[in-house]
Amino acid sequence: METIAIGELSRRTRCNIETIRYYERIGLLPMPARRGRYRSFGLADVARVHFVRRARELGFTLDEIRALLGIATAEDMACGDAREIAASHLQQVRARITDLRRMERVLADTVRACDAGDQVGCPLITTLSATAQLGTI
Repeated sequence: METIAIGELSRRTRCNIETIRYYERIGLLPMPARRGRYRSFGLADVARVHFVRRARELGFTLDEIRALLGIATAEDMACGDAREIAASHLQQVRARITDLRRMERVLADTVRACDAGDQVGCPLITTLSATAQLGTI
């Protein structure tokens, strides 16, 4: 069985060494065997870090990733459980997209107002001040 040091795991997965250590501390990555003072990782660890990184890129929370890892490593993988996590996350992503589109409209309107030069003062500052008073976009 091939074993690698943390630096090699970091290189292969393009994951910062401190992030790998963090994943160990919070239980997303099992504590590795040691060779003296050095951590010794295997190919399963490379795959697991790739899994975690990809899930993070898709915006899953650490708790969601922990649950997905549990499903992935279970004897009888329950795809329905994974689907529930993904469906919930999709709902959150869609809500975020709605918020981003709203922000885009406000910013586009503000930039157009700046370009027009019809207002006294700065339209961006006015918009930000009004948003702060209203509490919403």
